[in-house]
Amino acid sequence: MVQSWIDEFQGSEWNGRAELWIDPAGNEADMSESTLSIGSEILSYTWAYEGETKTGAFTFHDSGATWTDSWHQPEPVQCRYLTNAWGLFTVEYVYPVPSGPDWGWRSKLSQRPDNSLVLQMTNIAPWGEEGRAARMIFQRA
Repeated sequence: MVQSWIDEFQGSEWNGRAELWIDPAGNEADMSESTLSIGSEILSYTWAYEGETKTGAFTFHDSGATWTDSWHQPEPVQCRYLTNAWGLFTVEYVYPVPSGPDWGWRSKLSQRPDNSLVLQMTNIAPWGEEGRAARMIFQRA
């Protein structure tokens, strides 16, 4: 499933803009420059928050991907593939919240008709409401 798009994009480098949605109302995004690099088993990205560069990666394996992000998720977590989702790949995982029920996190890479790539991350509340967390839009370098 993942291998077909990796074969197409392996070794490519991308530049773009990142949006980080930390406004509780979801109306304002913090913007930064971002990069994306696609290898044979890994997708790595950078972005910035308050002038500090952040890094993240998805390392792919048969049952899903391991995800880390120096700001969102510094400890590696195992994500599972969503097999019928649109896009190049979609993974999700559930994370515990000490003050209540578990929440969900979904990450997706899509290719637009203009060949740009979009890495999107969504936070999912226990009651099912989805909120944008991050979006990075890339053009091939």
